[in-house]
Amino acid sequence: MAAEKPSSKGQAWFCTTGLPSDIIVEVDDMTFHLHKFPLMSKSRKLHELITEQEKSQITRGTTKIQRSSEPGQRFDNDTEEKEEIQEEHENEEDEEQCHITLPDFPGGCESFETAAKFCYGVKIDISATNVAPLRCAGEYLEMTEEYSEDNLISKTERFISQSVLKNIKHSIKTLTSCQGLVPMAENLGITQRCIEAIATKAAASDPSLFGWPVNDGAGNNKGANEAKKFGNVTRAGTAAVDSWLDELGLLSLPFFKRLIFAMKALNLSGEIIESCLIHYAKRYIPGISRTTRKPLSSSTSVPTENEQRELLETIISNLPKEKTSPSSSNATRLLFGLLRTAYILNASEACRLTLEKKIGSQLEHATLDDLLIPSYSYLNETLYDVDCVERILGYFLEGMEERSATGIEDEDENTSVRSTALMLVGKLIDGYLSEIASDANLKPEKFYDLAIFLPDHARLFDDGLYRAVDVYLKAHPWISEADREKICGVLDCQKLTLEACTHAAQNERLPLRAVVQVLFFEQLQLRHAIAGTLLAGDAEASAEGGRLSSHDGGEEDEEEEEYEVARAVAVVPRPQDGSSTWRAAVRENQVLRVDMDTMRTRVHELERECTTMKKAIAKIDKMGPRGHVEKGGWRAKFGCKFKTQVCDSHEPTVVDTRKTRGHRRENN
Repeated sequence: MAAEKPSSKGQAWFCTTGLPSDIIVEVDDMTFHLHKFPLMSKSRKLHELITEQEKSQITRGTTKIQRSSEPGQRFDNDTEEKEEIQEEHENEEDEEQCHITLPDFPGGCESFETAAKFCYGVKIDISATNVAPLRCAGEYLEMTEEYSEDNLISKTERFISQSVLKNIKHSIKTLTSCQGLVPMAENLGITQRCIEAIATKAAASDPSLFGWPVNDGAGNNKGANEAKKFGNVTRAGTAAVDSWLDELGLLSLPFFKRLIFAMKALNLSGEIIESCLIHYAKRYIPGISRTTRKPLSSSTSVPTENEQRELLETIISNLPKEKTSPSSSNATRLLFGLLRTAYILNASEACRLTLEKKIGSQLEHATLDDLLIPSYSYLNETLYDVDCVERILGYFLEGMEERSATGIEDEDENTSVRSTALMLVGKLIDGYLSEIASDANLKPEKFYDLAIFLPDHARLFDDGLYRAVDVYLKAHPWISEADREKICGVLDCQKLTLEACTHAAQNERLPLRAVVQVLFFEQLQLRHAIAGTLLAGDAEASAEGGRLSSHDGGEEDEEEEEYEVARAVAVVPRPQDGSSTWRAAVRENQVLRVDMDTMRTRVHELERECTTMKKAIAKIDKMGPRGHVEKGGWRAKFGCKFKTQVCDSHEPTVVDTRKTRGHRRENN
């Protein structure tokens, strides 16, 4: 029987054994011309159907013989006799061939063809893709071990337990093939066993290789070769994980939801569940990732808008609410892609808020491109959805407050991490403000509220915020003077660097009050810098004098010692062992005093310039409301030609005399 060569001709399938077929089996649109004995030897169901049909044929044949032997039956002529003989001959041929129809056969004609080959003794290839249809076909045809040894049911069950359930990719493929075998696959427990196997294997996976790109762990120095080898192993493991995650996209949504519920029942880490959800969403929802947009394959049916909305809401509702440990810019970018898609598909408000809270928990990993969410509603006049970003920022600050309240252990380390995250978000928001500031429809109140949303310690410098303010004033020249001063009020002049102070002092778009404030704090910082330098010079000279007097061995009172030190500086020759050090100290002290005189003169000049400016401003206030500034600016008009000089605002001697921004908000 192994030498038989089955063949398919059109919609008919023939077994070319050299013997005429004696049974016809119809499955779907395919007709199989087979032989009774091989089928009856393996399938109890086919044996019963064939036996029943043979009995009915014998009964019909006996009835015909009895009718033909009745007396008085004659034909009128020879033609009618020949036609009757021909019809009886055709009926006999039909009766010799059994005709069986198998409706709703699991797996269709392909599955029955493989089962028929198995009945003929032909070696069949069982794989993870066809084992479920063959198992259902064996159950349908009752190919049990009791009826025939080493039958199809036992063969497929053995393959499932020994091969499919021990490999996560094979389990996913088998589960995918069960989608057209419901409810028989459910009754046989194939789907549930595959789902449990996938969840169990996923739980045993290495979390460091899951989902998002693996961080290159800079740690122990064990040699470049070993590090290279470890990197290769890590990349290989990541590729293996990604390969079976991509296989999840072949599952239907009901099976995928059951798989996620099974993973949650096993208390899998949120990182694994989130990776599965994101990979599944990337396959069926186009446009989630801006960088890796791939068209759906020809074999994948494009889901409708309602199906995409249902899928999206399922994905978002099952996302872990807590922050996953290895959050990265890639993960956050995909979450922002889900948020954009949620707005496009008009997902429920609860769905969008859930996603915004999830993004807020890891906002420090976002980029400026992520925050630029277009306004999809006709109610928003602005180009970008500023309200959405403000809500996400609020969720971020709420999360930081909760972590600060609950973080008792490792307080120093947690504080450092929170401070770093807050500064990253501050820099991100400054860039976002600079980007949206050029929008002509952005109201001053909206810009102001977003600018003061973060606490003061979120920004080490206010240069980024100053740039956003400058862009906004340039794009909105029509706003009132009160709004200009309000917008400039978000700046902390003591946090501006040298470049920002220089630009602000010459910026004609800023109100006069803001420019005077910049110059005032510049002068204040200069005074503190001078005072700090003088104190440092005096302390150094006193310490050096104390060391020299101790070498001389004199034990005097403190006042007499200071007097001797002062005299020593001027006239007393130093010992030979410290002569070079002393000469260097005297030379540095002389240079320092010259610099102090120069700086003191500069302070007086700045005070005079400031007094002149105040008088000019007072004169302008008496003359009435200020119009547009004349060409050349008010500096050229009032003769302010000095060149701005700024001290480093991060010197330890600078005193922070500015009130907190929170007090200023209350006053406003």
